[in-house]
Amino acid sequence: MRRGRFIVLEGPDKSGKSTHAALLVKELRTRGLRVVHTREPGGTKFAEAVRKILLSNDYVVQPLAELLLYEAARAQHTQDVLLPALRRGATVVSERYTMASLAYQGLGRRLGLPLVRRLNDIASSRLRPDLTLILDIPESCLKTRDPSRQLDRLEKESFTFHRRVRRAYLLLSKSEPRTKLVDADRPSANVRRDILELVKRLF
Repeated sequence: MRRGRFIVLEGPDKSGKSTHAALLVKELRTRGLRVVHTREPGGTKFAEAVRKILLSNDYVVQPLAELLLYEAARAQHTQDVLLPALRRGATVVSERYTMASLAYQGLGRRLGLPLVRRLNDIASSRLRPDLTLILDIPESCLKTRDPSRQLDRLEKESFTFHRRVRRAYLLLSKSEPRTKLVDADRPSANVRRDILELVKRLF
């Protein structure tokens, strides 16, 4: 059986990843594809428990501890969800994967890309997405989108931190293979159209 396709939606907080991942999954399923929709951190019972710790406002988490928790969740997610689904020939759509750690912990937290790349390789068993779509929005959008929802620990970080994260994604969009940048600061229909066009080329 042919290995399935692995598609990842990346981007700063509140860039629309969950919304557009759900729309993409729906579209692919209407075309007869078997699709697994997942997220990071998360996707398994263990990884979802780690997610709660990472995003909780109850803790002050050191950058290295934060990175190691993300990688632990990723290792479980990769072995339990991603690799089995791809071996079955399913298409996997994930909200975030290894690039998120490069952007947030590598450059946002300033732990450095070499360290994060090494840990990513270990945790992911060197699994690489077939297509990574970075949804780009200005840092100011963090304060204007969905104001009724309480911000999690990462969303509450300083404007300077979120600016570093966005700049990290812009940098990675130029250097990482099979990566495309999508302007997400537009009407949802326009963003959806561009995402579908990029995914169509993958198939």
